[in-house]
Amino acid sequence: MHLKGTHILPVAREQLWQHLMDPEFLARVTPGVTRLELTGTDTYEAIADIKMGPVKGSFSGDLAIKEKQEPSSFVLEVSQKSKIGNVSAIINLVLEEDSADSTIMSFDGKAKLSGLLARMGQRVLSGVANTLTKQFFAALEEELSSASA
Repeated sequence: MHLKGTHILPVAREQLWQHLMDPEFLARVTPGVTRLELTGTDTYEAIADIKMGPVKGSFSGDLAIKEKQEPSSFVLEVSQKSKIGNVSAIINLVLEEDSADSTIMSFDGKAKLSGLLARMGQRVLSGVANTLTKQFFAALEEELSSASA
């Protein structure tokens, strides 16, 4: 499954970078994440409860931030397992300065699914991915506005 999108956020690029590198902040804005624990340099154990259409699953696995080019880009590698299937994804994130107090965040990557997840169908999974992306950016904007208040 291909993941791609762009969103403009009302925060300076350097400040957004700092927030995205903070595991507590990231756990608060990522849909379904119940725990994000540092296990090494830029590596985390992640636990998430996600509902995908008629299927609900608890996922656990690893998340790593690689190829960091502060404050402009990094690669996010995710490997999650559950009883309903596994997910692995590699997503390139780019932060471009839009103005002194806004940043364009772009993402482009691929996710591989197995098990029941893979059998659910592209249309259902694309809808779930779009919903989770919208939830992430809404939570991110809300968290950023409360952090600057």
